[in-house]
Amino acid sequence: MMKRVPFLHLVLFVLTLISTLTVGAVQSGVDILKDPGKIYKGIPFAVTLMVILLSHELSHYFTSKRHGVKATLPYFIPAPTIIGTFGAFIKMKSPIMTRRSLIDIGASGPIAGFIISVIATIVGLSMSEVVATTHTTGALNLGDSILFSFLSRVILGATSNGQDVLLNPVAFAGWIGLFVTSINLIPVGQLDGGHIAYALLGEKQVQLSVALIVIMAALGFFLWEGWGVWAILLLILGFRHPPVLYWEVPLDNKRKFIGWSALVIFILTFIPVPFQIM
Repeated sequence: MMKRVPFLHLVLFVLTLISTLTVGAVQSGVDILKDPGKIYKGIPFAVTLMVILLSHELSHYFTSKRHGVKATLPYFIPAPTIIGTFGAFIKMKSPIMTRRSLIDIGASGPIAGFIISVIATIVGLSMSEVVATTHTTGALNLGDSILFSFLSRVILGATSNGQDVLLNPVAFAGWIGLFVTSINLIPVGQLDGGHIAYALLGEKQVQLSVALIVIMAALGFFLWEGWGVWAILLLILGFRHPPVLYWEVPLDNKRKFIGWSALVIFILTFIPVPFQIM
């Protein structure tokens, strides 16, 4: 019996590739309406970002299969945003049996995406340049996480007053990958971080979720409005995690290490103010 071609998944992937190529070309100074043939200039950004997203989702997919959990192939979401997409996701079609499986499935995607994002960031920063802030007036200013700030200082050196870093498209894609990693690792509800927190903490994860939603609402009021939107979305989606079937199967030290390592990655990649106009 022939396997059914995943037509919808392929169409969404191609559309997202086109939308990210378009964004990458525009970032490179191409007027895509007047000169659509130069869309190829968006390749460095688009390919880097798509590889990051694909590595994240395929890690979830193959880890789910390894644990006997039915899951769909990734659904990519093309969108007219500054990055050309709303990301990607897979759908799980059967319950997760144990906390070990939950840790493996929840952490595999962010860790894979994190590794590729770090590599992209290092490569991209090595091709970026330090410029006077007069060159970036009116541009979108990207916030720094602990990790991105550290890598910038190591690769480009410390910037003085009146200077800013003009990111290469590959570095920008790496920045997005790290930002997406931090979003996914927020330990609330059924985000990847919520899976991990529930496996580690059990029902105490509910208290953590409530506390974090309150903190995000406060950050949305004082720092960046987007966190307020996220707080509302997470309230709508729910902050309680569904139970696993066999809770009594204990976590081994390997899974505990993976879980707490994911928490460290969340802290290193979290950006209090991701976007602002210079």
